[in-house]
Amino acid sequence: MKSICLALLGSALLGGAVHAVPAPRVFSLDPQQLVLTRARLATNDAALLPALGRLRRDADKALKATPGSVMDKSKAPPSGDKHDYFSLAPYSWPDPAKPDGLPWINRDGQVNPESRRDNDHDALSRLCSQVESLALAYYLTGHEPYAEKAATLLQVWFLDPATKMNPNLEFAQGVPGRSTGRGTGIIDTVQVIKLTDAIGLLAGAKAWTPDAQRGLEDWFRAYLHWLLTSKHGRDEAKATNNHGSWYLAQTAAFALFTGDAAQARQQVELGRARIASQTEPDGRQPLELKRTKSYGYTLFNLEALFTLAEIGRRVDVDLFHYRTADGRSLRAALDYAAPYLDPAQKWPGQQIQEVHQPDAALAGLLRRGTTLYPDGNYAALLQRAADELAPSRFQLLWP
Repeated sequence: MKSICLALLGSALLGGAVHAVPAPRVFSLDPQQLVLTRARLATNDAALLPALGRLRRDADKALKATPGSVMDKSKAPPSGDKHDYFSLAPYSWPDPAKPDGLPWINRDGQVNPESRRDNDHDALSRLCSQVESLALAYYLTGHEPYAEKAATLLQVWFLDPATKMNPNLEFAQGVPGRSTGRGTGIIDTVQVIKLTDAIGLLAGAKAWTPDAQRGLEDWFRAYLHWLLTSKHGRDEAKATNNHGSWYLAQTAAFALFTGDAAQARQQVELGRARIASQTEPDGRQPLELKRTKSYGYTLFNLEALFTLAEIGRRVDVDLFHYRTADGRSLRAALDYAAPYLDPAQKWPGQQIQEVHQPDAALAGLLRRGTTLYPDGNYAALLQRAADELAPSRFQLLWP
């Protein structure tokens, strides 16, 4: 009853009329939180308007974007088929001790600019960001051009025969002189999880057709099969750090999107072992703390586990409150990171990339924590940082 009332309350929003609809079909987001955001925006809630304004600026920019595709790169990957996704390992560099620089060597945390040139990594990242902004803006405002543009971007990247991406990552994060692609490259499609949520936010839009829905479901079904059965996929499933966490989040999300709840549940249940092996009783994540960007990777893995736990709610698996006998849990991991929202608190690990505290990524996790763990002090931490936090997407996703 509560969700129905909230949906009705959100039937007239900024930017155009929106018909009352059920809670959206999303997986890594909380549908009831989105309904609540619509309802609050219907009353012009001043606390949310700055974040909505920023979202609409992002969506308006995306309206002007030229649709991208895997065909935009100038060279084909080793398969000879430009429809195959291709990227290079970001932390790999030419070996200065070798005349030809081969094979490239790893410098953890140091992005080689060459790894971002003339391949599909940045184009896919832009697509996910653009579609996420457009779909959320459509859901919250009812402005049909947002949905039309999102549908076009998805059509070009995934469905049009001339431009569509093949559903595999055989050639992701290759290392010149060493490999044409690796299991670790599957991390490149982490942001694609957002697309499965975005598609749910487009439901009811005039531009989002049943054919497009079926086409995307077929694409994700094929990609999920590749993730579960390919050598690269099997390798990534064994990864002990954030790569393994995001592999589970991806496979679970894509399984739910394609209607395979049993497969999704199987992947989510593996999250218990991840929490037990990747976190310490005091909340530290040793495998992420040893990285050169340990703050960023600590939050990155925590976000992966939170994403998996949110997906778990759809299949009745509670990872948010799972706790080992010696206290390893998502709550402990969040508590470990929480104090570092305060700029006065110095992060104990190595962090070669500057972090501007208070950090929006951590703030978003803490905002989720206020509803998950009401007895925590997350709200107080956020309140103290409020004046320094710019309007952010998490304020709309987790109001």
